[in-house]
Amino acid sequence: MPNSNAKLHCNHRGGREASRRELVSRSLQSAQHCLGDQDFGTAYAHYLLVLNLAPELKTSVKETFQFTLFKWAEELDSLARIQDLFNCYEQALELYPNDEVICNSMGEHLFRMGFRDEAAGYFHKAVKLNPDFADAKENFYRVANWLVERWHFIMLNDAKRNLTYLKAIENAVHSGCKTVLDIGTGTGILSMFAKKSGASFVYGCELSKTMYELARDVVAANNMEREIKLLHLKSLDIEIPKHIPERVSLVVTETVDAGLFGEGIVESLIHAWEHLLLQPR
Repeated sequence: MPNSNAKLHCNHRGGREASRRELVSRSLQSAQHCLGDQDFGTAYAHYLLVLNLAPELKTSVKETFQFTLFKWAEELDSLARIQDLFNCYEQALELYPNDEVICNSMGEHLFRMGFRDEAAGYFHKAVKLNPDFADAKENFYRVANWLVERWHFIMLNDAKRNLTYLKAIENAVHSGCKTVLDIGTGTGILSMFAKKSGASFVYGCELSKTMYELARDVVAANNMEREIKLLHLKSLDIEIPKHIPERVSLVVTETVDAGLFGEGIVESLIHAWEHLLLQPR
C-alpha cells in the first residue's frame, strides 16, 4: 500500500506539472495572437499569467513583455485610466524589480502627469541600476532641473558663506554639541561639516525626495553613509525614539529663503527647540 500511495502521489504531481506546462504554452500562444491583433491589454494579462506560473521564463520573454506593457500603458494613458496604468507598472516591477527600462518608463508617465518628485525617484533608480542608460540619465537631469532650486548651486559655490557655516559648526561641536540635526539637509553639506568637525551623531532630514536621494549619493561619495543618518521626513514629523534615539544638542539649517514663510521653517525650529533639542540646564 505505501508504494501504491507514493506512485499515486507522483502521478498526481506529474499531472499537475503537465497541466501547468500546457496552460503556459497556450497562454503564450494567446499572447502572441493578441499582439498580432494589437489587443495589448489581453496580451498583457496572458503574459502576467505566464510569468506567475513559469517564473523561469522571465529572461526569455522579458523584451516582449516590456513591449506589451508599454503599449498597454499608452492605451490606458489615452483613456485616462491612470490607476490601472500604475497598477500595471506595479505588477511589472514585482516581476522585474531591478529592470531599469521599466523604472524609466514609469518615471516618464509620472513626469507627464506632473508627479515630478516621484518621477525623479524612478529615474534615479534606473540610473543606479544601469549607469550607462542614456535615456534614464537624460530624464533624471531634466527632472532635476525642475526640482533642484537654482539657489542651491549659488550657495554651494559660495566659498565664503560655506566657510562661515563650517567655522560656526566647528565652534559649536568643539564646545560640546556632539549630536546634530540638520533640518532641510539639501545636498547634505552641513551634515558633513558637522561630522568632519567631530560630532558623534549626525541626522539630516529632507522633505524633497529628489534632494533626499541626492544627499544620500553625496554622503556616500564622501564615505559618510554609515556616520550620517538621513531621513526623508519633514522635521515636524520626526519622533523620538522612532526616528532619532534622543534629543540632539545642536540644530543647524540653511532653509532661510522663501521657505521662511511658505514651508513653515519658523514652526520647524520651534518644534526642534521644544521636542528635539536638549534644553539648557
